[in-house]
Amino acid sequence: MKKKSLSVKKRILNKTNFFLDQKFINKIYQIFSKNIKGVKKSLIAVSGGPDSLSLAFLAKCYSINNSAKFSYAVVDHRLRKESSDEANKVVRILKKIGIDCKILVWKGKKPNSNIQKIARNYRYHLLTKECKRLKVETIILGHQLNDLHENFFLRMTRGSGLKGLTSLGKKTEISNIALLRPMIDIPKKDLEKLAYKIFGKFIKDPSNKNEDFKRVRVRKILDVFQKEGLETNKLALTINNLKSANSALDFYAKKNISNNTTFLKKTNSYLINKNFFLKPEEVILRSMNVILKDLSNRYYPPRGKKMSRLIYLMSSQNKPYKTTLGGCVFEKINETVIITKE
Repeated sequence: MKKKSLSVKKRILNKTNFFLDQKFINKIYQIFSKNIKGVKKSLIAVSGGPDSLSLAFLAKCYSINNSAKFSYAVVDHRLRKESSDEANKVVRILKKIGIDCKILVWKGKKPNSNIQKIARNYRYHLLTKECKRLKVETIILGHQLNDLHENFFLRMTRGSGLKGLTSLGKKTEISNIALLRPMIDIPKKDLEKLAYKIFGKFIKDPSNKNEDFKRVRVRKILDVFQKEGLETNKLALTINNLKSANSALDFYAKKNISNNTTFLKKTNSYLINKNFFLKPEEVILRSMNVILKDLSNRYYPPRGKKMSRLIYLMSSQNKPYKTTLGGCVFEKINETVIITKE
């Protein structure tokens, strides 16, 4: 390695160690490192916000201290004319702490409605595609405690069940790629403070103030609730209790699949027997969602109403029936339901 490269590397190491010596930052780093303990290779998904820049810094420190190999990527959605400039700005900001960040561009036609959901899905598409290129099986995301609370209330407005209300966990999966959220226990205000200390600035996304998006409206309602005395630690306790119940239901869903389905590798399809539909409604719904996710590789399952209607038709009709949902084809023949990818 050239002397200049060694000098830059030493300067970055000294800089990260300087910040980690500060009690406030070290406390956050300890939470972060505990939550990704053992991870040696990963893709770090970043943007220009305070959560994301904090994630990049903490990941850099972890990679230095644990000899981990991390790659970094920012998605340019090109939904706003400023997005490309912002993505390049993120690259320049991270360069200062020795991070080479790749820009992943969303090309093609953009949606006119349901923008945030479609953009989120395509972001995951680009990130998982990059993972496969890098031969990496993990993505580390910058979700924090406020995101957890927002997700809980957002799902509540949609009438979600336990699965939806507790969907933002420390570890989930998409297309056989693990999604890790090591900052999910850390409040946003702490990450804003950290980002200012390290970088002196961060990018403010104007869409975060656009009340056309339900998430922004929910965020404002939460601000009002907190002023009225909503205790975030009690909300976190409620979510944890629901997660415990959710885990129990997942256990019985997996058991239902194991006992009452057959997977045909040759045709990449599931055969479901009549006993599958004799379980409690929530167990059937979860079992079906697991099967759909496995076959279609979609991150989000179909809406509950559509799935409940399909389950009713498949379990109650005695005549042959065929339909599609969630990227899969459902066909009932006698007492057996066959599910294949569409």
